[in-house]
This record gives sequence, structure tokens and C-alpha cells, in this order.
Amino acid sequence: MDAEHEYLKVPEVAKVLRIARSRAYELVAEGEIPAVKIGRSVRVSRKDLDRWLEGQSYTNVVQG
Repeated sequence: MDAEHEYLKVPEVAKVLRIARSRAYELVAEGEIPAVKIGRSVRVSRKDLDRWLEGQSYTNVVQG
């Protein structure tokens, strides 16, 4: 499959980001990570995930 058209399941997104599966589902549900629903499945475009990651720079993180 062409990497440009690859769609990931949410657990696969969690593995890519090295975060808990539940957190990946939260990010998708909140609309933070762009996703599409195909039937009953939620999928994230690898291209959209890469774009989202590029926008998540450390300078945007608020230190407590």
C-alpha cells in the first residue's frame, strides 16, 4: 500500500506515538488528531498524523 494513502487504526497510532491506547482514543475523540470513520472503524491517515506531529512543537508545551 502506498504510504501516502495508508490509514492506521487507533491502536496503531498509539504504537507510532508510543502512548497508551486509551490516550490515542481520547485524542481522536477530542478531534485533536484528525480521523475518519469508515463504517464502525475509526482510521487516521498517516499523512494527516505526520502533519499533526509536525505542528506539535515543544515550544507549544506549557511548563507547570
